[in-house]
Amino acid sequence: MSVREATAAELAAWDGLTVDAPGGHVYQSRAWGEHRATLGWTPLHVMLDDAHAALVLTRRWPLVGGASAYVPRGPITAGEPGDAAARRVAELAAWLARRSVDVVASDAEVPAAQADYGRSLRAAGFRPIPEIQPSRHRVSLALARDTDDAAVRAGCSKATRQRISAAEGAGIAIARYDRAGWDEGGRRSLFELPTRSLDDALGDFATLLEATGERRGFRFGPREAFLAWWRRAHDAGHLAYLEATDVVAGPLGGLILYRHGGRLSTVHSGDVAAARERFPGVMHLLRWRAIQLAIREGCTEMDLGGVDAAPDHREPVTGDPMAGLYEHKRSFGAEWVEMTGAHERVLRAWRYGAGRLAARIVRAAGR
Repeated sequence: MSVREATAAELAAWDGLTVDAPGGHVYQSRAWGEHRATLGWTPLHVMLDDAHAALVLTRRWPLVGGASAYVPRGPITAGEPGDAAARRVAELAAWLARRSVDVVASDAEVPAAQADYGRSLRAAGFRPIPEIQPSRHRVSLALARDTDDAAVRAGCSKATRQRISAAEGAGIAIARYDRAGWDEGGRRSLFELPTRSLDDALGDFATLLEATGERRGFRFGPREAFLAWWRRAHDAGHLAYLEATDVVAGPLGGLILYRHGGRLSTVHSGDVAAARERFPGVMHLLRWRAIQLAIREGCTEMDLGGVDAAPDHREPVTGDPMAGLYEHKRSFGAEWVEMTGAHERVLRAWRYGAGRLAARIVRAAGR
């Protein structure tokens, strides 16, 4: 392989290789690199060969020189042999080592069933590490190319179908904030036109997620960084925001989706807890509208997001904190899909250790 930085022409077509391509991910986009640059990372746009590319985020160690590198949800794979995909990761690591990088981490979304990928990575000197993103695995609804609403809805549980119908009957409207994807052609059969600005809608949703975090014991934030990224991703056509509203009560819940790799992926979701008794089925309707959008865009998958949590990232069972959410997502006919998980390769152990120590000292001094 001839690993190299992308040319200007390749940068112009970057998202076609890393986001829109089968297996693509928004965290490999130019928009994500630009966003992370505002937070202190240096993005590198790297061509692994003429057909495969990878966004690499690097950060210099303070005081000691050298750097760490992270390939967020990449390099992407599209079902090719796992050993070939792992070989590209190893070649990328060797290229980064020549650029004074001391450790490289990758958490490409490769199904664990493709066991040769993980084996080949470990044979190349990588080792499993704790997840960098909140979830390792995902709950996935496969969509046939010729499917329709009736066929997919029939695969939902009876209770979920009833909740969707109840929410529709209650007059809950779903507004869609989106600059890309399927065009309704003025019919407005599924989505209402937004009645307020994107900034107002996303700001209210961030507040909703903060409240959800307080109830469930996790911290959402930093708020402004999330809002800045959501706006950037929306403007690039990578993000759609669905908002459930009642004409009197106002916003009742929301769902953020990523559009990439022939699928829509649920990233964040939340509803107004105090309104659940009066408006049951809000989240069921939001997820159903997301599935309907995926059907109309010809997606082969509706990724309903992860329900696994650190440290073990196991499939939830009865009694687990995420068991209820897992059953909710499964009620749409979705299945648990196990992923290979995050791996890293230490390229220079001595400077990696010194760099981590220096970073801790600098953080402590800044408090």
